[in-house]
Amino acid sequence: MRLTDEQRALRETAADFAAEHLAPHAVEWDQAKHFPVDVLRKAAELGLGGLYLPEEVGGSELGRLDGVLVFEALATGCPSIAAYVSIHNMVATMIDRFGTDDQRHRYLPRMSTMDAMGSYCLTEPDAGSDAAALSTRARRDGDEYVLDGVKQFISGAGTSDVYVVLARTGGPGARGISAFIVDRDTPGVSFGPNEAKMGWNAQPTRQVLFEGARVPASAILGGEGVGFAVAMSALDGGRLNIAACSLGGGEAALGKAVRHLTERSAFGAKLVEAQALRFRLADMRTGLEAARTLLWRAADALDQGDDNATQLSAMAKRLCTDTGFDVANDALQLHGGYGYLTEYGIEKIVRDLRVHQILEGTNEIMRVIISRRMLREAS
Repeated sequence: MRLTDEQRALRETAADFAAEHLAPHAVEWDQAKHFPVDVLRKAAELGLGGLYLPEEVGGSELGRLDGVLVFEALATGCPSIAAYVSIHNMVATMIDRFGTDDQRHRYLPRMSTMDAMGSYCLTEPDAGSDAAALSTRARRDGDEYVLDGVKQFISGAGTSDVYVVLARTGGPGARGISAFIVDRDTPGVSFGPNEAKMGWNAQPTRQVLFEGARVPASAILGGEGVGFAVAMSALDGGRLNIAACSLGGGEAALGKAVRHLTERSAFGAKLVEAQALRFRLADMRTGLEAARTLLWRAADALDQGDDNATQLSAMAKRLCTDTGFDVANDALQLHGGYGYLTEYGIEKIVRDLRVHQILEGTNEIMRVIISRRMLREAS
């Protein structure tokens, strides 16, 4: 697939931003668990806070292929920050697609500038892959809904201003779920401690607790019983973006490995002169290129409204997140003991990319989606 001049320029802009504003600070942010809100707002000045939103609300009106170019480039600087920008854009896109005019114009201009940041509240302590089993409830009380429940593993929680929350308004199963837009300062909303995590330390991850939290009836997104459709609508795009973040992290790790092998000597020769190590580099490059080709195909399918877009997105998410992690892990190995040291930045990339195989639907769930479509077509 040939990129347009505009797409190449977009990718270069995002890569330059990552090199200047993300990469030099990535290890420090990881160690300090620092969430660089000021830097995120600088990214928004380039149009990255509302990638898919229409211009009328401050958005950039980009397509999904454009988006994966951006997220891969951002992730070369810091996969954790790139992934949060993806989540923020996913929340904004939900509001744009399902929101009323009042909701859209209330939230989206501020989200485009990232003056208001977004978080997505689906997962619960006992409902992850089985999203339809969520138990957070929203009870209608006159002109309000009262929310009670706990959301788990919420990126940006406590810092974000806008939360799209999935809660049960009806009976069991997907049809009983509705979506709500909840502001951070709503009485009855509180947050757990910042989780101690293996990676993604540059963005906070907390529980979001709802204890009699009252929101106006106008906060419902898309109407009662539409929540599961709201949630599922965002997943294909979210999976493509996290796949792109994995490739960006893998690409950064591969670059570090090539430099290390070129600079370091052993047994009287540069490490890069060893054929076995050259072959390993070749396999890493091939894996990234193959995964990127599938990712671009899946993103184009989503842009074109292709009926096969969901299956292709699942394939791309599975392959890219596995490949990105494997390449980063191999890059660590090629560094020897230096790869295990924080200052080299490799171990941070490995830790960040590991969770990509879990979130946006585990890679086991991706296989379920892929095989389900295959078997339906075969019957």
